[in-house]
Amino acid sequence: MVSTGIEGVVVGHHTNADALTGCTVVVFPNGTVASGEIRGGAPATREFALLDTDRMVDTCNAVVLTGGSAFGLSAVDGVVDWCVENSRGFATAAGVVPIVVGMALYDLAQGDSSIRPTATDGRAAVDAAAATFAAGRVGAGTGATIAKWGTEEPSPGGLGVSTIRVGDLVVTAIFAVNAAGHIDDGSLPKAIADETFDCWPETAPFENTTIGVVVTNARLTKAACHLVAQGAHDGFARALFPSHLRSDGDAVVAAATGVVETDLDVVRTVAIVATEQAIRSVGQQAF
Repeated sequence: MVSTGIEGVVVGHHTNADALTGCTVVVFPNGTVASGEIRGGAPATREFALLDTDRMVDTCNAVVLTGGSAFGLSAVDGVVDWCVENSRGFATAAGVVPIVVGMALYDLAQGDSSIRPTATDGRAAVDAAAATFAAGRVGAGTGATIAKWGTEEPSPGGLGVSTIRVGDLVVTAIFAVNAAGHIDDGSLPKAIADETFDCWPETAPFENTTIGVVVTNARLTKAACHLVAQGAHDGFARALFPSHLRSDGDAVVAAATGVVETDLDVVRTVAIVATEQAIRSVGQQAF
């Protein structure tokens, strides 16, 4: 079991081990500021546009990471309902409107493609949310695979988590890793540099994605969160090779709960390391 180490942030999973799919929900305390960035060429998202720094709303109530490709974004509905029942959302004249961002990965080829995460599954995940939670082949990582670039058989992916503390600052990265690329050990870049790499593979479009959340207890603006999300993508590039292909849907949300005053560059730097470690941890897990 792991923990974000950040007060008020809870994580829950729904796992369908038979169909090899699932979803993971990260719930934030009220007032959490968030932004994000997509660098992969084939994303499947919901409400991600609200994270743009030009948009009016700067807070986010929850993020849903889900399998099932675009179908799995239905899981967000169950989390939205939970937020309404718990008075979490953007206040309007007619009541709160929850800001719940969804990101999906493609796992349809791993189990039963007719079964995808639903609103009921999203609700089950948020109902199970707690300060401590499992990592590995659970939730959104259940049917994830990696190392599909130049290999006949992919390796298991999963959900990776890393928490780093610098004084009172806490930064936690939670990533569902379903990449076309490999966990980078330097061998593929070296082969390309040495001109000994002669197999340039094609990857199936829309079938790969690494998605995740970097959450911190720092006090940050929405624009600052966007810079932290950019740092997280640097962590992608350090952990995966190749990363951010047109066949990947790589996306990250960066969220700040607003407790600790600290330097933005410190948060961004720690986010790079936490993201790299969270993604690399998937390659180190025994399944």
